[in-house]
Amino acid sequence: MSNKELLLQNYRKRTGNSFEKAKAVLFDMDGILYDSMPGHCRAWKQMCDENGIEADADEFFAYEGRTGASTINILYLRQFGREATEDDIKRLYGRKSELFKAMGLPALIPGAQECLRLVLDSEALPCLVTGSGQLSILERLEKDFPGAFPSGRRITAKDVVHGKPAPEPFLRGMERTGAQPYQSIAIDNAPLGVESASRSGALTIGVRTGPLPEGALLAAGADIELKSMLECAILLAELL
Repeated sequence: MSNKELLLQNYRKRTGNSFEKAKAVLFDMDGILYDSMPGHCRAWKQMCDENGIEADADEFFAYEGRTGASTINILYLRQFGREATEDDIKRLYGRKSELFKAMGLPALIPGAQECLRLVLDSEALPCLVTGSGQLSILERLEKDFPGAFPSGRRITAKDVVHGKPAPEPFLRGMERTGAQPYQSIAIDNAPLGVESASRSGALTIGVRTGPLPEGALLAAGADIELKSMLECAILLAELL
């Protein structure tokens, strides 16, 4: 069975729907478009060290997809037994963003540009769906993916009330593109993001670009799990 056949079969089993022609392809950013998660993890860890918050750098891979506010609240509840205030969140996320930016621009994920070219050459609309508010990367999107993500097709942390793993981010992306769930392909590399996409009803492709065990994205709700964005480009070429 081909990857396309397996994907569509699993989607029908999960949702009871048949996937129609794609109107939207919804892309996560960190770990899908950019190899940015190692830098994010180092920046979070340094910010925590500066503020007396105990944390392990690797734990931030597990929080990938959450908004910055949600991650800071997890840290505060564990360390101080309370949620962070708005001032706490603004200060700490600002510092984390400053540290990340100082590390320099992350590399593109191999295959990401190929995936976007395929979408732009099709009748589907690409849309960014990220839990990040990291301006240093968001401001780079037009240079690296020209025409793919205009401001009206970007869902970031500031656009949602309930971030990943809630389905709201991907549902917002569908609203922006005028697509129904059975006309939407979602691509994410993190368990929380895959869960969000799966719960939205989109055809969900998990791409294991980070330090995850095989099967982790299937367990989170992906209809198929791939090893790279290069593999994803091959699959998108068939789907589109």
